[in-house]
Amino acid sequence: MAFPINFPSAPSLFSAYATVSASIVLLQTMINSFLPRWLRDYLWGFIYRYFHPKASPRSATIVIEDGDRISANVVYDAAEIYLCDRSQSDIERLKVLKRPSDPGLTVKFAKSEVISDRFDGMELEWRFVREERKNSESRDKELDRLFPDSSAWKQFFELSFDKINKEKVINSYLPYVLQRVEAMKEANKIIRLHTLSTTCILGSRIVWDSITLDHPSTFETLAMDPQLKKFIIDDLDRFLKRKQLYRRVGKAWKRGYLLYGPPGTGKSSLIAAIANYLKFDVYDLELSSVKRDSDLRSVLLRTANRSILVIEDIDCSVQLPDRGSGGLQPRGHGQEVSFSHLLN
Repeated sequence: MAFPINFPSAPSLFSAYATVSASIVLLQTMINSFLPRWLRDYLWGFIYRYFHPKASPRSATIVIEDGDRISANVVYDAAEIYLCDRSQSDIERLKVLKRPSDPGLTVKFAKSEVISDRFDGMELEWRFVREERKNSESRDKELDRLFPDSSAWKQFFELSFDKINKEKVINSYLPYVLQRVEAMKEANKIIRLHTLSTTCILGSRIVWDSITLDHPSTFETLAMDPQLKKFIIDDLDRFLKRKQLYRRVGKAWKRGYLLYGPPGTGKSSLIAAIANYLKFDVYDLELSSVKRDSDLRSVLLRTANRSILVIEDIDCSVQLPDRGSGGLQPRGHGQEVSFSHLLN
């Protein structure tokens, strides 16, 4: 015998839905209005941990900590840039900042978040954790006094995945994240011109000062013989592609050009065009400010990789052999930079 089933009418369903929705909104408003933020974060975290399925015994987790106050963790910085770029719509709370020299906005995490990602058939889960540091976790009281803001919080990423994919995550996924972020940085890079600061010239310490190099010269606008221009571009492209070849044969990955001519013949414009083409910073070195080979070595060690070093008036600044006398031409008093050290 069949019994009739009485389904609720559409108006009653809509009324019930509206009542539940209004109750949820009212409850959320009361929580946001009367509970402090730290208590709200604790409650939401508790609810998330209660309903979110726990990691299976076959899962593995990699912890990526923020760098200390002396040096940065490149993997942590890359992970934050990568996740903020691809998952902004999934992040609930963001922190935005822009320095005067930045080309655009910098987006960072503002609170703990959970973000999913896929790579080569793998399911990965990123968890950003930002929590207050306990007093007992402080390792250096003097650094805490100098950097009070950085000592108050600790933050790190947890990357969880199936244990069977551990090698693939370490050897493929994380390098992919680093390469992706490096490409993003190169695309948005601002070229800078570096010069030795006054403190270095006065003998205090080696410091490079920098400003934005906003030079309009490019190979498209450069007035140069077309064949010579093509030769330089092809040579630069070939040099970039042969980085691993230089490493295999045990040679330093560097390329040198000698530019000569009277003032106003386009030497600086060519350097700017090369810098704009390669997206390399430019280091302008006046050898008159470097007294000894040891100082020159210290100066060069403080230049960045993938950069252009410009040495002006090199014929007037180093000891060059005098073919007539068989000796060295005299140089300024107290300056001992040799040509061989400069080439090496």
